[in-house]
Amino acid sequence: IQISDNWPGYSLDLFTYPQHYYGDLEYVLIPHGIIVDRTERLAKDIMQDIGDNDIVVLCVLKGGYKFCADLVEHIKNLSRNSERFISMKVDFVRLKSYHNDQSMQDMQIMGGDDLSKLTGKLSFVFYLLLFFMFCKDIVGTGRTMKVLLNNIEKYKPKMIKVASLLVKRTSRPDGYRPDYYGFEIPDLFVVGYALDYNEHFRDLNHICVINDHGKAKYRV
Repeated sequence: IQISDNWPGYSLDLFTYPQHYYGDLEYVLIPHGIIVDRTERLAKDIMQDIGDNDIVVLCVLKGGYKFCADLVEHIKNLSRNSERFISMKVDFVRLKSYHNDQSMQDMQIMGGDDLSKLTGKLSFVFYLLLFFMFCKDIVGTGRTMKVLLNNIEKYKPKMIKVASLLVKRTSRPDGYRPDYYGFEIPDLFVVGYALDYNEHFRDLNHICVINDHGKAKYRV
């Protein structure tokens, strides 16, 4: 699903959201209900592609936890209601690649200490926001995901697939594209559905565009 650059979004007045964020948001880009429906469809597409393979799910924290949990739950429900049962194991890593709303040159990978379990397995990397912000070539080339994938490939998994709820539109032809994604969005800094701005807005169910007041209020 492509969201155009001139899409005005939905008025905040049409939805409920935490009162402590009043005045901090521009508009709702993707309502929670649409996220849920699209995630369910992604689960169906993944089920059709993986066949009888057991999978190891590598969730990228913190922003990916809600998308990962919802997508895994949909896959489990589909598996229970089909003739084949898919076994899933879950591990977690955390990437730190930005300060406030700006990408950093150095990226840290934390957690996921025992990735040897990926050897010979079909691996899915569930990642909520693949492109954090368009800043120099860090995001445009998908450097964040490429660094993570290079680390995973050392353990020689049978196959690696990447699922992302969001992909930011970039003019660079060499930008990374995941195997599965829910929405292609404009180059905006978005929050909600576990996406944060300095640890705030994770409790917001909708995906929204933060305004300048919100950035200034929670800047560190």
